[in-house]
Amino acid sequence: MMADVTVIGGGLAGCEAAWQLAQAGFSVRLLEMKPIQFTPAHHSAGLAELVCSNSLKADRINSAAGLLKAEMARLSSLLIPCARKSAVAAGSALAVDRQQFSDLVTQAIRSHPNITIETTVAQEIPDTPTVVASGPLTAGKLADAIAARCGTPLSFYDAAAPIVDFASLDLDKAFFAARYGRGDADYINCPMNQAEYERFYEALVTAECAPLHDCDQAAFRVYEGCMPIEVLASRGPDTMRFGPLKSVGLTDPRTGRRPWAVVQLRRENREGTMYNLVGFQTNLRFPEQKHVFSLIPGLEHAQFHRYGVMHRNSFLDSPRLLRADYGFRGSEMLYFAGQMTGVEGYMESAASGILAGKNLARKLQGKAPLILPRETMMGALVAYISASPSENFQPMGSNMGILPALPERIRGKQEKYQAYADRALAALEQYLGENA
Repeated sequence: MMADVTVIGGGLAGCEAAWQLAQAGFSVRLLEMKPIQFTPAHHSAGLAELVCSNSLKADRINSAAGLLKAEMARLSSLLIPCARKSAVAAGSALAVDRQQFSDLVTQAIRSHPNITIETTVAQEIPDTPTVVASGPLTAGKLADAIAARCGTPLSFYDAAAPIVDFASLDLDKAFFAARYGRGDADYINCPMNQAEYERFYEALVTAECAPLHDCDQAAFRVYEGCMPIEVLASRGPDTMRFGPLKSVGLTDPRTGRRPWAVVQLRRENREGTMYNLVGFQTNLRFPEQKHVFSLIPGLEHAQFHRYGVMHRNSFLDSPRLLRADYGFRGSEMLYFAGQMTGVEGYMESAASGILAGKNLARKLQGKAPLILPRETMMGALVAYISASPSENFQPMGSNMGILPALPERIRGKQEKYQAYADRALAALEQYLGENA
């Protein structure tokens, strides 16, 4: 067996990094602090815990999220097969039963002969070759150690949506459907007319938020990619109607017309006993959530399995600190992975773990790093976090806008996105064929 390496953190990125290093023949120490210590957002002792939505976003190859998953699978991802084995119905998206997903990842990591899980609260960056994937809630002495290497991490806040009991919903007021008929009518849709929407809007924008912890209120900056619903509503009466409450592609079967607004609920587990409110990440006080969200038609008597919560996220000034292989500038054997690098999203974090793990392995093997083509989604993401202007650097999730423009103009959106995907996968195959 080859030299020891360390991976700090058993989240999505850490599990992918540990897996890639172990598959390359290295002896991996995976340091995970649960169940000794939990962050405010974590509750399960398992690895790869999903703390916000259970959706891994679109699965269509001609979507940014679907393309990312295809690239990850090509690079021998651990998490993609686990996600497919634990999938729940979610239209054209890939959503998972979060407990089964975590169980599958945990079992795979624990059973790998080259991986040893050490239950400990990491307090420093070790001298061994290391991938730091401790997550956006890194705190304590480890956060101080990272700050000493990198400078003070930036911070933003992230919020999780409530989960309700299916049996408590009034399906006489709601209906099953997916937008434009995609999928198998997997979403529960709660339609609102104009009066119902305006009543809900007024209650939402006047509701009381929970106090923020760990940080001065003046430092609170909302990240656009996971904005609390009350913050979105505060930007104007119609912002929700053109955001998570948009009704395009949906027809209320009771009226035969498109509703004024629609709240969508997505299945949280395979059994369909729990549903989450799509786009309703929030920092409202729990009693306020019960009052305001019960104004949504069909949720008048909803039982909440989990109320929405808000938690701190920290990320590095990656353009200044990280190379395009996720390595730390000025330290040959230190790599970072996950949301703390400035990639945003479950699969984006996992994808960074794949490349960080593979590239540390290649460094130890004396091979050149894998710097994927910019035409690929994974290559475009790492290019963004390592080469964007450092001033006011903000996290980025997968989207077609970060890919280089196509050489020809294609008018249809789906046709254009398919061309992006075809080009990306062809570029990836060629690159991997030339850089084994």
